Amino acid sequence: MFTHYQQALDYLYANLPIFQRVGAVAYKKDLTNTIALCEVLGNPQSMFKTIHVAGTNGKGSTSHMLASILQSSGYKTGLYTSPHLKDFTERIKIDGKPVSQQFVMEFVNKIKPHIERIKPSFFEITVAMAFDYFAQQKVDVAVIEVGLGGRLDSTNVITPVVSVITNISYDHKDLLGDTLEKIGEEKAGIIKTGVPVVVSERQVEVEDVFIKKAKECNSEIYFAQDYYTVIECGNRLDIIKDKIQYINQLSLPLKGTYQVKNLAGVLKATDILGELGFDILLKSLVNGLENCVDQTGLKGRWQKLGEHPTIICDTGHNAAGVREVVKQLSQQEFTTLHMVWGMVKDKEVDEILKVLPVEAKYYFCQAKIPRAMDVSVLQEKARKFGLSGEVFPDVSTAINQAKRVAASDDFIFVGGSTFVVAEIDNL
Repeated sequence: MFTHYQQALDYLYANLPIFQRVGAVAYKKDLTNTIALCEVLGNPQSMFKTIHVAGTNGKGSTSHMLASILQSSGYKTGLYTSPHLKDFTERIKIDGKPVSQQFVMEFVNKIKPHIERIKPSFFEITVAMAFDYFAQQKVDVAVIEVGLGGRLDSTNVITPVVSVITNISYDHKDLLGDTLEKIGEEKAGIIKTGVPVVVSERQVEVEDVFIKKAKECNSEIYFAQDYYTVIECGNRLDIIKDKIQYINQLSLPLKGTYQVKNLAGVLKATDILGELGFDILLKSLVNGLENCVDQTGLKGRWQKLGEHPTIICDTGHNAAGVREVVKQLSQQEFTTLHMVWGMVKDKEVDEILKVLPVEAKYYFCQAKIPRAMDVSVLQEKARKFGLSGEVFPDVSTAINQAKRVAASDDFIFVGGSTFVVAEIDNL
């Protein structure tokens, strides 16, 4: 029996394969373990309403926005996301408050005999833990973010009231497929019989994949961009719904040009929730969006860490996500751009490096996980794309050097990997 939270957590880390740390060997290509764990717990996933969110990029932001809107509407709202940045408890929240360390410890004690029999992955255990917690706490609804893919993801044992797919880009090609269509088919695996699905972004390469799957499942499908247009007006957003002005001058704390695409999907999903009987007033919708970061504790999405020089971090880590980051960087005003950059070795490194700004000064670093790319290898690969900079043994050293070198009107960006952002001291 564990008597402390850290003991229980150390047991999970030591005994279960963790994708974030070791990569593909931790990925289980079926739902057998999750189903077995849920059965042991009395199938808690069926005791509350859920919203399921998949996609290559934007699913975390989308999940947090939806949760915040539901919170503002008076619903007791669960939120399951991954990976965590600072502490494990960030993965499982109710109304923005992380699961208690006491619950984590008690859950691990309760499930330990079954862990040794079922031999689940770390992710499978965290999913089961979230379902158990939400059921015990009697949430009204929970927003569940897919971990990886969709069809075979551990979260895909739920039957949600609505499914949301944000977008499809190249990521985890070794596990999900080497074409957008194949990746799209994996994400489309969250579409359930008779459950409406919202697709945030129309993409010619994959929209037929979603239409076909929705038809097979007799599910209504909605492409959010057909209903909503989001216009950037400086730091605020104007929203047009069905060609009529809907919300003026929305102040969204989630910055980044890519949030425009995410927001359309969130708004359409909210419409469907209203049709399903959820009482979401326009005032609550706006309040939820404008207070999304504070209400859910979201970190690492174009997050400002300092001024003079401006310091921003972002967890974008695949080619599509990094392109959006670079687009956002191009809209900033500064004298010199300093990039604190680290990556994991199982990403399409060349595809990402070739879109990074050549004129920036780089501070290459390495997160403290086995998947991290060796910093000297990263520097060498970057040099082939005209990117030059020094190497640093860890994230903190790299950031501190960038701060020492940067002038007050410069811009420091920290990213390249979720795990680089996770190691920022003052996040």
